Amino acid sequence: MRSFFLLPAAVIVLALPSLSASAQKDHHDPLTEAQVEKIREAGIDPNERVKLYTQFVNEHVNAVRALTNRGKSDARAHKLDQELQNVATLMDELGSNLDTYSDRHADMRPALKTLAEQSQQWLRTLRALAGENGFDLSRKEAIEAGQDVADQAQRIFTEQTTYFEAHKDERGQERAEPKPQ
Repeated sequence: MRSFFLLPAAVIVLALPSLSASAQKDHHDPLTEAQVEKIREAGIDPNERVKLYTQFVNEHVNAVRALTNRGKSDARAHKLDQELQNVATLMDELGSNLDTYSDRHADMRPALKTLAEQSQQWLRTLRALAGENGFDLSRKEAIEAGQDVADQAQRIFTEQTTYFEAHKDERGQERAEPKPQ
């Protein structure tokens, strides 16, 4: 009787690794290994990281723009859905980086200026894309993420301009260092 109960438990335990592997296959990273390495190399340099994320989002938005001119098909809709998900994911990651560096009072104004301009172009591209069944939800999520990044970039730029006017000695820093008492 006891082995009767152990058999289902053993089957479940043996099935877990394959379920985990299939779940990992479903997770898609929008960055290539080379792009991930560039971000690692940028380390804690806020301007470089923001510039890299801006570049990578721009590449995916350009892919979306290129796909809009193709004839409607299931393959096109699937590819657009994937690219739009990549755009939203990268914008969310960019937003997290902005939060982190903003909290540290890192001077990101050069990168923020470019980001503010680019994010407006991204939003124009995403809003011009007519929604279709295969990617409408991803399109809406990408637009929402894009608007969040655009608003965040503008807000942080304004905050930093004010902050660094009051703290001229901290301009260009990667993070605020505690002042000796």
